Order: sequence, then C-alpha cells, then structure tokens
Amino acid sequence: MTSIREVLPVLFSGPVASDKAPPDQHDRYAFALRHNAERLTAAPTPTENHHLPFRRGGFASLSEALDYAAGGDTGLNFFDARGRLLSSLPYRELQTQAQLFARRLIGAGVIPGERLLLIADTWPGFCVAFFGAQYAGLLPVPVAVPVGLGAKASYIEQLRGQIVAAGAIGVLAPDELADFARTAAERTSAWIAGPMSTFEELPERAAELRPLSAGQPCYVQFSSGSTRAPLGVDIRQDQLMANIDASLAAQDLDEHDSGVSWQPLYHDMGLIGFVLAPMCAQRSVDLLAPRDFARRPLQWLALISRRRASITYSPSFGYDLVTRRAQTQSLAGIDLSSLRLAGVGADMIRLPILQRFTETFRPAGFDDRAFLPSYGMAEVCVGLSFTQRFSGVRVDVDPATGRDFVVCGRVIPGHRVEIRDRDGMVLTERQVGRLFVQGPSVMLGYFRKPHDSAKVLQDNWLDTGDLGYWHGDELVITGRAKDLIIVNGRNIWPQDIEWAIEALPRLRRGDSCAFSINSGEGETVVVLVQGPGDDTADGESLEGDIRQIVREAAGVDSEIVMISRQPGLPLTSSGKLSRSFAKATFVAGGYARRRRPDLTLV
Repeated sequence: MTSIREVLPVLFSGPVASDKAPPDQHDRYAFALRHNAERLTAAPTPTENHHLPFRRGGFASLSEALDYAAGGDTGLNFFDARGRLLSSLPYRELQTQAQLFARRLIGAGVIPGERLLLIADTWPGFCVAFFGAQYAGLLPVPVAVPVGLGAKASYIEQLRGQIVAAGAIGVLAPDELADFARTAAERTSAWIAGPMSTFEELPERAAELRPLSAGQPCYVQFSSGSTRAPLGVDIRQDQLMANIDASLAAQDLDEHDSGVSWQPLYHDMGLIGFVLAPMCAQRSVDLLAPRDFARRPLQWLALISRRRASITYSPSFGYDLVTRRAQTQSLAGIDLSSLRLAGVGADMIRLPILQRFTETFRPAGFDDRAFLPSYGMAEVCVGLSFTQRFSGVRVDVDPATGRDFVVCGRVIPGHRVEIRDRDGMVLTERQVGRLFVQGPSVMLGYFRKPHDSAKVLQDNWLDTGDLGYWHGDELVITGRAKDLIIVNGRNIWPQDIEWAIEALPRLRRGDSCAFSINSGEGETVVVLVQGPGDDTADGESLEGDIRQIVREAAGVDSEIVMISRQPGLPLTSSGKLSRSFAKATFVAGGYARRRRPDLTLV
C-alpha cells in the first residue's frame, strides 16, 4: 500500500515553519511558478466548460485525452501559501506548450521509448514536460524534490541512482535545483540536464509528433520505498486508462466537479488523482505545493471554500495537521459546504483523526458524509477500491483482535482480489490474509527489473504485500505484511504501538517506529523513539512512560531505544516510515544504544 504519511518529513516532524524561513527552502515553489507565469493566463480557469461536452474518461491514451480537453476552458491553477494565484494552465495552453516541448526533443534526435527524468515540483513546467514527453514518444519519469535541510549530497546520490535505474537521457529541474540535476547527471546516460531554459535552447523543428498510443508505455513511477534501490513501476497507457476510467466511475465524478490538492506530483495520488485523471474528465484543479500546505495548512481549506471545489484528497495526517492548526487560528470565511468528496487514503486510515476533523469543521459547513475511504498502490496505477460517494466512513471490528478498522470499499470493476493465507489458500470473509489482485490496471512489471517483477507477479496475480480481509464485498486493510509483529503466535500491528506512544505529550506524530527482532530467545519488540536524550532525567522518565504505554497497547515488554531527531527515523521519498530499513539499521548497529551482538533480522 503506497503512502505519503509525511510528504516533506523535515516540516512535518515538528512545528510548521514560520513565514520567515529561509527563502531557499520555503519560497522555491513560488519562485519556480512566477518564473513561468508570464507565459500563462492571468485568471484561474473556470470550474466548468460551457461548450465542450463532458466525457468521463474513455480515452485510449493520455495524449488523446489532452487533445480533447484542449477544446474547453478548464485546466490547472497554481496557488501559493497565501492563496494567491501564481499562474493558470488551461488544457489548451498545456497542449500547445507540450507539443512545442516535444518538437524540440524530437529535433534534438531523441529516440522513441527513451526516458526523461522530471523533478516533480508543483509548477507548470513539470506538467508541460510530462505531456511533452508523451507527444514526443518519450517516457517521463517523475521523481521527488529534496526533503530536508542540508540534503544536497544525499539527494544528488538518490537522483543519480534514479537516472541510472531509468537509463534516462535527460533531467528537467526547477531553476533552483538545476545544479543538483547537472551534478547528478555527470557520467550517466543523461546528455541534457538543467532548467526549462536549457530545453528551450533546443531548436524547434517542424517535426511530426509521435504521441504514445494505446498498447504502448506511458511513464515510469518509482514506487514508495524505492529511494535507496530505485524500483520503477512500468505504467502502460492501457493500464493507466483502465484505472482512471474505473476510478472516475467509482467516485461518480461529473461535469460539475472540481478539485483542490496539495499532494506531491511525484506520488501516484498527486499525479494521477489531481492531474491526469481530472484532465481525462476535463475538470479544473487548483494545486497548492506540499511545502506551502505545510506552512499554511488552512490555505488548503480556504481554497476549497473560495473556489467552491467539490473534491479533495489526503492521507489521515493531512486532516490531522489542518485540524491542529485550526485550534489556534480563526475559521472565519471558510465554507466547506461545497465539498462532496473528501478522499482518505495512501496510508492507514485513522478514525479518531477524521472524527476530530469533523468536530472542528462542522461549524464551517463540512458534512462527514463527504469522507470517502479508499485503497490503492502504484503497482495498480493508483486506486483499487473505493467506498460509495457521500456515504461517509464505516468501521468494522476485527473479530480476532477486537481492533477497529475503516472499511475501504468495493474493488473497482474488472478487477479481482483474493485474500490468501501463508499456504496460498483463499480465505473467506473476515479472515485476515495477504491481498493478491488481478485486472487491467495491474502493472506488467517493474521497469528493467525482471527479477523483482517475478517476486510479486505470478500467473498475472500481483502480490500487494498488504494484509486485510473481506467485510461482505468490501475490503478492510489491516497493514503491511512485512511490518506485522508476531509474539508468541499473537499478531501485533506496529501502528497500534506507535500511535499510542505518539499520544504522549512530549512526543509528536512520526516520532516512533516499532518492529521485532529475533534475540535468540524468541521475538523481542523494539521501539525506536525520537525524543530527549537518554542521559537526562527527563529522558529516563519518558522512556519509562513509553515502556508502560507499550505494555498497555500491545501487552508485551519491549526494548526502548531513544534516538536523536537528526537524522531521525528513516523515511521513503514520499515520507513513509521505513520500518524495514530502521530494523536493518538497528541490527547492523546503526543505533548505538543497547546494541547486542545476538540480535538478528527475522
């Protein structure tokens, strides 16, 4: 299950940064947008088309969908942290700019099927290059922006690994990341790297476009958790269009809908959910950069209110962050009565957070029936199951553990899911097992990684690596199989331990990581906690509180290891806690305190 628990870990690990933060960190989104604003229209696109007939998908390829959407008035709008419109990009303008970009690439001699790496900042240039690659017959490869202060060296190393993994011929970056891109491209297959101006220097030629069509590849999506060993999902036109069509139908999207999103465009939810799918339905979307959302979370809701948007989406933590911020800021002027679909997904869905959001924003017109839980992953493009629109959140109690889980809805049409036990036997209703999926959205494999593909694909069935069970004809997701803790034959969900610990007043969201190791005498639960140092009385007191919380939450003793918040717990490029990497680091001696030579991975 893909996740963006914290898309920008540095910001979300603590108090949201102030407006006086260094411009090289917090103002770079606005800089990139303003740099391109002069080429774009000055007003936001309308939320509806007045003449172009509405089509809810049904296209054979992305370029065909854009060619149709270009006949209308809708498009993408880019806003800053204060809610100011930085630029708008109508689909007709996107088509014009993308085709120009494509002709420059074709004129430079690029070969169909080659890959172009795109640093996926939230700016019009990314969208132009993504669709330009489609028209040129190239495969765009969206990758993450840097996620921390002082991360230049590690980011360049990560970027170089992605260039090599994709065999990319070029790298496009926002102006302020151009040097990163050039350095990463040295001694690789990338012969062109830099900002948009570098690509604009390529001569425009009257070349015939060669758009990627049905049956051909579409783009490469690096899956969550593939930062250290890049693993790209080979997204094909057919798979993507099938998933978009099924998702649009499942969400009952119509010609009156419009969206607001702060999701990162290098993540499947941000890219497909709020750029590609809306374009396939000719819908307008207002985009707020993730970093700007972190600075001013309420601007997300203010945009929904001002633009009368009907659709948005977020992991649980996004609803949590904006609810916390609302405790100290005025909600005057915010009206959420237009919101008819508040999607929840991309990580474990936390019911208490959604309840607090509802309590906080009901006076502002929010109707909790708008919540729409879902489940998906990059390996099926994005969405696999959705609850019914405007039906709210429903909870089921796992009979084996007594734990509450949110129901994630029916599987999209044309797809099959089997829940199997460890021996491969198909389980019946309300029996927890491993999810396998088959259908037209399922990837054909990882890009240029046949061995890794064979690990998860067998007889056209994809092993999702997730655990869950059937509740009638709907899915309930309980967690990741590799993260499950088993002590004396009893299943313990690491989230139960982590969420209980993070409720302590001296800790905050994302401060803990639970896993188990084989100590030679059975399974031992280990909890890494970011907090005060262990050489202080305060730290010792906190450690005792944590140990007691673990006993109460999971009924087991545990080894508590206090670590510094810098560099802190390991996260993926999309901000998901990497328990497996934390565990491997602990066993290898990466966390010095209480290391014992007899601990081994299990």
